[in-house]
Amino acid sequence: MESILSRDINRRIGRAMHTYNMLSDGDRVLVAVSGGVDSLVLVWLLQFWQLKAPIAYDVIPLHIDMEPDDKKAGGSAKSVQEQLGHLDIPLDIIPTAWQLPKLNSPGDKTKDICYTCARQRRKQLFEYASRINCNKIALGHHQDDIIETFFINFCFAGNISTMVPKQDLFDGRLALIRPLSFLTKQDICVIAERLQLKPVRSKCPLSEETRRKDIRNLLNDLYAKIPEARSHIFAALSNVRHDYLLKQTAKSLPGEGGEHADQP
Repeated sequence: MESILSRDINRRIGRAMHTYNMLSDGDRVLVAVSGGVDSLVLVWLLQFWQLKAPIAYDVIPLHIDMEPDDKKAGGSAKSVQEQLGHLDIPLDIIPTAWQLPKLNSPGDKTKDICYTCARQRRKQLFEYASRINCNKIALGHHQDDIIETFFINFCFAGNISTMVPKQDLFDGRLALIRPLSFLTKQDICVIAERLQLKPVRSKCPLSEETRRKDIRNLLNDLYAKIPEARSHIFAALSNVRHDYLLKQTAKSLPGEGGEHADQP
């Protein structure tokens, strides 16, 4: 199994885990498994890491079934289960608590659906983690996801922020960890191919029409012109020069629409 990870990839995974102190002795880690190769590789990685880590922790893979068939698992959930079954990794499956609304026409595809769906799945993860006493939730986001999220927020939300490799929540009772943060999508695809893992396609009707896809295409064009841009952008996210960002020094100035602008 050592041959699955190259020396460079192994080093970057270890550096991400060490830099952000992702795992501790006695952790119970709930792994969110969507069916994409990112989360499938993540489950294998955390299981494999148990063999070499100087600490003991539990790994509980979970798939939220977006297409439950009455009281049975839907087709996609079964496919995810089969993928992990080839690696002798068990999978918990629970039906979604939120159903995608019916879309009768292209005009029904609102920008809020992806946000609501992700929010509801995240809420369900939190509830399940609490129910089985997990103190960590592992997500399969990688370096490209982190960069894309930065540009989505930058271009569409007007703020400078992104997802982080480790995020403490609920006064430290729960933490989100992203052990693949220092790997690119291509790195993960190489690992998946060596493990003979294949992605389980999403049935979401909006999966190919999101802002993330637009940003990804834009960034791919940028990387084609400036190959080193990816690594420089990622490095910049932890090298923020706060003194050289715009800061508001007053709520408003005379003549600019402030509530006291007309007063002497």
